[in-house]
Amino acid sequence: MSNSETMVDTAPAPATPESEVKVAAGAHLTLVERLIMPTILIVVLFGLPWFHPGYRLLSLATSTGVSAIALYGLAILVGQAGIMSVGHAALMGVGAYTGAILSRDLGMNLWTALPFAAIFSALAAGLVGLPSLRVGGHHFVIITFAFCGLLAIVLTNGGAFTGAASGLDIGAIAPLFGVSFGKLQNVYLLVAFFVLASIALTWLVMVSRYGRTLRSIRENEKLASALGIDVRFHKIVAFMLSGAFAGVAGILQVYFLQHISPELFGAFPSVYIALMVMLGGPRMLYGPLAGALIVTFLPEVLNLDPIDARIAYGIGLIAVILLLPGGVMAGLASLYRTLRSKVARA
Repeated sequence: MSNSETMVDTAPAPATPESEVKVAAGAHLTLVERLIMPTILIVVLFGLPWFHPGYRLLSLATSTGVSAIALYGLAILVGQAGIMSVGHAALMGVGAYTGAILSRDLGMNLWTALPFAAIFSALAAGLVGLPSLRVGGHHFVIITFAFCGLLAIVLTNGGAFTGAASGLDIGAIAPLFGVSFGKLQNVYLLVAFFVLASIALTWLVMVSRYGRTLRSIRENEKLASALGIDVRFHKIVAFMLSGAFAGVAGILQVYFLQHISPELFGAFPSVYIALMVMLGGPRMLYGPLAGALIVTFLPEVLNLDPIDARIAYGIGLIAVILLLPGGVMAGLASLYRTLRSKVARA
């Protein structure tokens, strides 16, 4: 074990709040309690098509799952490393356009292009993350916001290579192991699998030594650096890992929609992604999924038009910041712990 690793494990409590991670990962719960949520999640995720929800609801659920994959990448960046970014839609765009261009020019399908989408988005995220080594806070948020606008301009003026303002079309997902993805049900199940994989990878990061290192940087960057942690390296790695999630989400999105255009990956979609993470709770394991569900399904449940939906998002975000600064899932977890302790004392 290196000296830096030893220092991370023995850092003072304020630098590595392990109690927070135990709550987020469910370590304070009994074995039965820890198994309830994953079991419900798996049953709902993979059992939804058999409830015959209808094409519109299943399509909405598929879109929600694609967003959730990107959200888990952003949650690693925001929740674990403490770096806020509003440029994630642009990173999804890198993955989406990578998949579309490789399909058009080289005849690649989803399965062969997916690794390239993840890699190129990770590299783009690494480049975007470089300014974070020198600036932080709202200054860096502005940089990531500008990156979205810049990418939209490049894609719009990219001519035949990017399809310009009209975008690019792409074919259906190629069969895998004899499974056809011509049906929306199978596309949904594919996205659900990647959502589950994203949750599992995020959990591994949260409970790993690498996660503890990111949290020490989040809580006190100067102290972490003084303890021997290579802060610059870990920041860039966090960005690249986050970008890989976004790249996978982007290529799944283009194959789901079978058409993409620059406005899908501009500044405002990125703001909505950041909104989802903050609403759900970036430090909670199921926070990103909860945020995606709230922002996607709330307008449908309340039958809101787009303008009213945006007003509701703003009010909801203000309410969460004031009342539930850790997000909706953190608030629910706190409520459950309170009720649990009261029942135990009764």
